[in-house]
Amino acid sequence: MLDQLKRMAVLATVVDQGSFAAAARQLRTTTSAVSQQIRALERDMGVTLLHRSTRKLSLTPAGERFHEGCAAMLAAARGAQQQLQQLRDAPEGELRVAAPVGFARQIGPALAPLLQAHPKLSLHLEVEDGFTDLVAHRIDLAVRFGRLPDSSWVAQRLGEKAMQLYGAPAYLARRGVPAGLADLAMHDWLLLRPDTGGAHTLILHNAENERYSLDLRPRASSNNQLTLQQLCEAGMGLALLSPDDLEPLPTGRLVPLLPGWRLPALPVYALTPQRDAQPAKVRHAIEALSARLSDAQV
Repeated sequence: MLDQLKRMAVLATVVDQGSFAAAARQLRTTTSAVSQQIRALERDMGVTLLHRSTRKLSLTPAGERFHEGCAAMLAAARGAQQQLQQLRDAPEGELRVAAPVGFARQIGPALAPLLQAHPKLSLHLEVEDGFTDLVAHRIDLAVRFGRLPDSSWVAQRLGEKAMQLYGAPAYLARRGVPAGLADLAMHDWLLLRPDTGGAHTLILHNAENERYSLDLRPRASSNNQLTLQQLCEAGMGLALLSPDDLEPLPTGRLVPLLPGWRLPALPVYALTPQRDAQPAKVRHAIEALSARLSDAQV
């Protein structure tokens, strides 16, 4: 069948170009090879498709009817190829993005200029903190943070998010403001993570790049930063939060702690089904999200 389709395309090209030689140049082959393809097609069809003379070629009545289908097939193939090229070169179609709840507020500002520049592009955003079945939801691009689970998807680093230690005034009044790193072990901790149980090691650095590590067992944890922020505001403990993703707060609702110490940044990744041959909509979205994260670090 594939050989037959190829021969039908050759016939359509011969008629379009007007000669075997011109068709051979168009197809980047030899005149003899084109002639052999046409003879094989006529043999398989059992009819003569072309009248040949020293001056010109002309279709037989059967060839005219058959050529209509061959030309339509070739036109459809070229149209499909053009559509793929457009998807590769220009962002269009529906871009399906999955992002955690805390980061979802960043998606609009990051991708709005892209959608404005490309009217044929639309966006569907799946906001969730769990590891949704990305294939089942037809996700083109998933934003993920921190340590990634094993997956067949390709991870590309977008950047990182700065983290800050916070406590609520009521909690600090009750338990005391940590004056130094040694005080941290005496406090209740709230952690952002997808699972439950077990300890977490916190690594901090000061201006002199001195390193300090602390093993933490959380009093409470969540896979959702907004929930973690609310637990912190309720005075349940200290929390590591990304300032960029915080819900707007009245002044003094949460107090930043240990300003002289640098907390480890949270890496941000884009997960895609494949690294190569990505559609333009995915490539441009990754660039926009990476630029957004870079601007946030300035």
